[in-house]
Amino acid sequence: MAAKIRKNDLVEVIAGDHKGEQGRVLRVDPKNDRVFIEGVNLVYRHLRPSRTNPQGGRIRKEAAIHVSNVLPVDPKTGRRSRVRFDVQRDSAGKVLSRKRVTRSGTVLEEAKATATK
Repeated sequence: MAAKIRKNDLVEVIAGDHKGEQGRVLRVDPKNDRVFIEGVNLVYRHLRPSRTNPQGGRIRKEAAIHVSNVLPVDPKTGRRSRVRFDVQRDSAGKVLSRKRVTRSGTVLEEAKATATK
């Protein structure tokens, strides 16, 4: 099954402490069904002193959010919306796949055509 949320997608959090916040996806962890969103769900990471960082300290870092708690944002309307994949064949018999917003029909991502056997 194709991943509906990918790196650099604009998403909105729909559940939890950060509900309503929007940001770009920095990283996707498909094994654990988690996404890391820029500026959302920030936690402190404690660093112990080392040669490169002799003082140590605390840094703010994005923590993972479950993929079911986010939805892609439609670039045309700015509202969150579900997405679907349309699969079609062109005249040469190649398969075309498009990631499209369900409400407005805006194409978010267009995959390369692949040859069929």
